[in-house]
Amino acid sequence: MGSRYFAQALAMVLIASMVAVGLANKDWQHGNYTGWGFNHGPYHLNETKGPNKITVGGSENWHYGFDYKQWAWKNGPFYINDTLVFKYDPPNDTTRPHSVYLFQNPWSFMKCDLSQAKMVGKPTQGGGKGFEFVLKRWQPYYFACGEHNGLHCKDGLMRFVVFPMFRGWHY
Repeated sequence: MGSRYFAQALAMVLIASMVAVGLANKDWQHGNYTGWGFNHGPYHLNETKGPNKITVGGSENWHYGFDYKQWAWKNGPFYINDTLVFKYDPPNDTTRPHSVYLFQNPWSFMKCDLSQAKMVGKPTQGGGKGFEFVLKRWQPYYFACGEHNGLHCKDGLMRFVVFPMFRGWHY
């Protein structure tokens, strides 16, 4: 009985945290521009007018050992209809394979439980221009690499969450 309440409380904290991160004003030091009617200063949050294409990891691309949670935090907010581009080398004699899995809930994501995830990017799809994933809905998206039975997810930092916002929430 107690574990059920703990799981519900944990879910509420995670959802509240994701919403707070998605709405965070990262330019607070430049003046208060929150979109709530009292902006002072020339700085604004990300004011893109249309969908963006965002390379996951930036110039680091998608590889073992890079902290993608930190990358997502620094590169947000993300918006509905933005496209995440996962670039990784196809497997060969010198490169280990990578993939992209989408988890359906925070518990399987935290445990890197691939039985509760769906492969959305195969090991051969990251080459060239990369594998693209469009953030179509207002919901949390839990991404991770599923290779080596979840080792890249668990130990290699190859996992992150995004919660896309509606464009214009910050105006």
